[in-house]
Amino acid sequence: MSSPKPARPKIIAIANQKGGVGKTTTAINLATALATTRKVLLIDLDPQGNASTGLGLPRQERGQGSYALLVGAAPLAELIRPSRIPQLDLLPADADLAGAEIELIDVEARERRLLNALEAAGDVLAGTDLIIIDCPPSLGLITLNALVAADEVLVPLQCEFFALEGVSQITRTIERVSKSLNPNLKLGGIVLTMFDKRNNLSELVAADVRAFFGDKVYETVIPRNIRITEAPSHGLPVLVYDHRSAGAEAYVALAHEWIRREKQPKETAQ
Repeated sequence: MSSPKPARPKIIAIANQKGGVGKTTTAINLATALATTRKVLLIDLDPQGNASTGLGLPRQERGQGSYALLVGAAPLAELIRPSRIPQLDLLPADADLAGAEIELIDVEARERRLLNALEAAGDVLAGTDLIIIDCPPSLGLITLNALVAADEVLVPLQCEFFALEGVSQITRTIERVSKSLNPNLKLGGIVLTMFDKRNNLSELVAADVRAFFGDKVYETVIPRNIRITEAPSHGLPVLVYDHRSAGAEAYVALAHEWIRREKQPKETAQ
């Protein structure tokens, strides 16, 4: 009698086509916070490679990474790297990832390259509970690969004037991908970032987003915080760089809220 297949890891894509909204910072710190209670793999799919740098892996030390996985040059087992954080592994972004959008255009099942590679790595991912994907700030083919592989999308949203306009684009994309390529994909939630309580505009944007998206918006708000901006230059998540800072506390709260929301459907179904 064959043994049962290991449970597939939950996959979260962290995406917003707009840059500078705290996407990579959220990927790094949410992954770090969740790694205290589960095994996490962070996939850096952003050609800028900031998630890799922010976890202490400088560009010159990366070697092959997510590009090699997408084009089939190497399997996941050869590409995963341990991070400094216990229970948190990293698939870094390699230098060639910037060319992947063009190179994958003529490849068969081009939007399923990441999904197929992860499915082929079932043994490697045994014991991994969660995969977090840091997407590039665009809605191109690399992001599409992440959305086809993911179970849910977390959208970081900067508290600024054009916020709602930007988030409506990503939510429409999620709907289209769900209808045509990945019926399991859902909007997991929207996280308000760079919130400045001294600024009336932050309050107004937060109120507008909550009025429009309701309970899809996380209660936890990530503040503007100097420690958050300093941490990547030290190759550390803010939770390690200064765990007492307001930024670190906010990401711990976000992780707790994600866990709580994750349990809710199961509890409702019982």
